[in-house]
Amino acid sequence: MNVDRAVFVFAGCVVLIGIALSQTVSPWWLVLSAFAGVNMIQAAFTRFCPAAMVFKALGLPPGEAFPRSRTYSQSRSAASATTTRGKEL
Repeated sequence: MNVDRAVFVFAGCVVLIGIALSQTVSPWWLVLSAFAGVNMIQAAFTRFCPAAMVFKALGLPPGEAFPRSRTYSQSRSAASATTTRGKEL
């Protein structure tokens, strides 16, 4: 199992747990499922996922979606370097 698969399994479990708790405890548990969904959407665009960082720290091999964990400042500097190179060419 790599980081990508672990993130998918974790996100799926969070969504299912949120739905189960909303049916048995309180409808407010749907907020947990919504949070997981929003986090998956932002991770798709930014490639920043806290769960992926945790799984990487636990020793899982990197996958395609999250090849290595980066901090926000590292991803911003990489994006600005790409933009700068594009303008120079």
